[in-house]
Parts: sequence; structure tokens; C-alpha cells
Amino acid sequence: MTSKPDNSALSNLRVFAGRSSGHLVTEICNHLGLQRGQAQTEAFPDGELIVRLEDDVRGRDCFVVQSTCTPVNDHLMELLIWLDCLKRASAARVTVVTPYFGYARQDRKDKGRVPITAKLVANLITAAGADRVLAIDLHAAQIQGFFDIPVDHLSAMPVFVDHFRAHRAELGELCLVSPDVGNVKVAEDMANALGGELAIINKRRLSGSAVTTGHLIGSVEGKTVLMFDDMITTAGTIVEASKLVADKGAKRVIAAATHGVMVGPAVQRLAGPSISQVVVSNTLPLGERVAPLQGKLVELSVGKLLAQAIDRIHRNLSISELFKDGGGRR
Repeated sequence: MTSKPDNSALSNLRVFAGRSSGHLVTEICNHLGLQRGQAQTEAFPDGELIVRLEDDVRGRDCFVVQSTCTPVNDHLMELLIWLDCLKRASAARVTVVTPYFGYARQDRKDKGRVPITAKLVANLITAAGADRVLAIDLHAAQIQGFFDIPVDHLSAMPVFVDHFRAHRAELGELCLVSPDVGNVKVAEDMANALGGELAIINKRRLSGSAVTTGHLIGSVEGKTVLMFDDMITTAGTIVEASKLVADKGAKRVIAAATHGVMVGPAVQRLAGPSISQVVVSNTLPLGERVAPLQGKLVELSVGKLLAQAIDRIHRNLSISELFKDGGGRR
């Protein structure tokens, strides 16, 4: 990672928080040595939103941080209002920082007569006035191409690698298991970084919430299994995979993901005996819904990573330098 930002170069920078990401903006501003941008988001009795800026942003470089997580449509609409507000207040440049990008799984037509909603959301953000987008671990890398403005796609992998390296001795003999074929490259990178072996599970999705697991390619007997994915949503994939590797002799299973979406039956599934630890980042707020996972859940922060990326974008420096040791996205 890079050294601390040069505060003298940040006088023209403002970082604002949408209602889903106040926890992150506080961390980001602490790392940058900045005061958090002052604004208020208010809801009218009929549910309509208004954003009121309390800072002068004319001619300034502005970043608005908002994960479009549950309730997705409310947070997305709030983000669009933020963009309109900042552009009408004559901000010189507005960058959307969306640590978690909702609708990312609707990135293609996998059957007839369905929308490509990820592209629609990209169009809305662009039309609302965004000049640039900064995201972490998009579900599909091709979503970068859905935008007609620059997109900086960060990887949270260095944050997770640092965490697991600090606890490497406790992990013992380690095997990185990809819960599906599409995640093999990420699992391979983690295995190389942590000095573990690699195994793969073939998965078939039956519906949006139902998954069936098949065969395991590789050996997990007597090993600590670490499964790393971009998100845990209903936890169907990861829990079924954990049961499979347990049947194949795994000593314990750690489930890790950048985005702890965890909706529906996810928390109850993860609280079961098949998974010993759940590690996620704070790209979206977890809140009281994860209380059943107390003692099992570890939350890592991406605040420093985002602060460094914002600093580099503001100063027109290379983002890829953050990941010069590998594991990053450009």
C-alpha cells in the first residue's frame, strides 16, 4: 500500500456520505485527514428524498460514497439525487464511489425477454452527472464496459490477504476452495498469496436462491478450507459447498466474501455448524441482522483502500500502483 496522502494536495477535495455508507466515509476521511463533507438527506412524508448541501462545492473535486445495498432501489435513487445536486451546485468533477454495486448480477440476457439491469443502472448513473466511478469487486468485470465514463475497479483481496497472513499459523494446512468454476482465478490468487493448495467445486444454479453442488476436484482431507467469493447473498452456495468439503474430510471451513449482503436465510445458514468462521468487509453496513453470527463473524475494513484510491484519483495518479504486488484490478 502507499504512504499517507499529502494533505496539502487535498484542499479542493470533498467526500460526502450517502445514507448506506456513513460508516465508511468516516473511516475514509480519517485516513485522508479531511473533515467529512457536510450535507443532509431528508425524506418527505410520501417517501421522496431531497439532498441539501451545506458545503460550497463550486469548482471542487467531489466524491459521493453510496453502496446500493438493501433497500437497493432507495439507495440507488438517493445516489442519483446526490449526483444531480452536486452537478447543479457546480462541482468541477463528481466521482461515484460505490463499494457495493447493486444489480450487478443482472449483467447479461441468460434467457429470453429479460433486462440487462446492470447496464440500465450504469446509464442512470452516467445520465445523472457522474464523471467517474470507483467500485470494489464488481460481480462481473465486464460491468466496467457498461459505463461510458472511466471506472476504477478495485479488489478487496489485499485486505483479506493481509488478514489471513496475520493468522496464517492458526490456519495450518490450507486449501483454497473455489465454490464455483467462475471463481477459480480468485481462489488461485489467494492460494498463491497464502501458500495453500487449490480445489474446485462445480456448481449448478437452479434458481435465484437454489443451488446444487456436484463434484470436488482436489483434496481437502485434514485441511482448513478457505472459500473466498465476491459476495454472500443467501449463502446457499457457500453452505452447500461447506457440507461437501466436510464430507470429504475438511478439518474446518472459513467462508470469506468482499460483500456481506446476507439476505433471506443467509444468517441462519451461516450460523449452522458447517462453517466455523465468516469473514466479510464493510462495503455495506451489517447491522443487527448479523447478531446470530456473534463470535463467528469477522468484519474487515476497506476504508484505507478507498481513501488511497480517492487520494490517487484526486491527484491524477495511477490506481494500479495500489496493487503493484498483484491481486488488484485496474
